[in-house]
Amino acid sequence: MSKPRKSSKPSKQRTRQQPPAPVAITENSPCPCGREASYGECCAPFHQGRTAAPTAERLMRSRYSAFAVGDTAYLLRSWHSTTRPTTLELDPVQRWTGLEILATTGGSAFHTEGTVAFRAHYTVRGQAGSQDEHSRFVREDGHWVYVDALPDDGA
Repeated sequence: MSKPRKSSKPSKQRTRQQPPAPVAITENSPCPCGREASYGECCAPFHQGRTAAPTAERLMRSRYSAFAVGDTAYLLRSWHSTTRPTTLELDPVQRWTGLEILATTGGSAFHTEGTVAFRAHYTVRGQAGSQDEHSRFVREDGHWVYVDALPDDGA
């Protein structure tokens, strides 16, 4: 076997394909959660800590929006202290594209617990997908927080 020859031509280095930049969501953009309001009037006040979500459904919607805008700090703050992970890393190529609320139980200003069943739509590298979950919420220190996903009943 002969020894490889050195070339005087510059070598072509492989370039890593960078994930697409996140969709810019401004205060005036439609809110990712799907409500008929701008982001600045809908979920941004929750993300910025100016006010708390008044219902379990609004918390669910604000958490979805936090995934869409990449706000991991809000996701962790709005997670129950007993089930909250220590860190959270979001997939940089996943884009959240729509939210459907399928059902709710409890979760109003008069309740201390509630559930929200939802379908969250996303794309990853151009491939569409969705995630269905039935989430449980409770009040902790007077604020709605996400506890966990209820087990799939197989229906």
